[in-house]
Amino acid sequence: MATKGEKYKILVVDDEPDITSVIKKGLEKEGFEVQAFNNPTEALSHFKVGAFDLVLLDIRMQPMNGFALFKQLRKIDDKVKVCFITAFEIYYDEFRKVFPKLRVNCFVRKPVRIEELANTIRDELELTDEIKLSSG
Repeated sequence: MATKGEKYKILVVDDEPDITSVIKKGLEKEGFEVQAFNNPTEALSHFKVGAFDLVLLDIRMQPMNGFALFKQLRKIDDKVKVCFITAFEIYYDEFRKVFPKLRVNCFVRKPVRIEELANTIRDELELTDEIKLSSG
């Protein structure tokens, strides 16, 4: 987790290079440090415990969809926050079937304005900080 004076670190994984490029540049302008991948397998190979404060995952990707990648990322770091992004309907029911006990409420619909995405990410990260403060 970023400490005072540090930037929050965001991992973006989407199989469309134009989208990752726009999101990366936009979120960097909003003050985040961003690493972006177009291949979910490559993103997984670079993922380490504590390296990112939040992961932004496209749901429909090849060769691994966002839910499958999420499952693998959680095996490595079960505390990282995740937001799913998709151009399609948001599949809460499908997500609940795969992860019935997991609370993930961050689903973003494409196209999204960078300011809205940045605010959504900040909300997710501040929620984490509040939980840590109240339990610590």
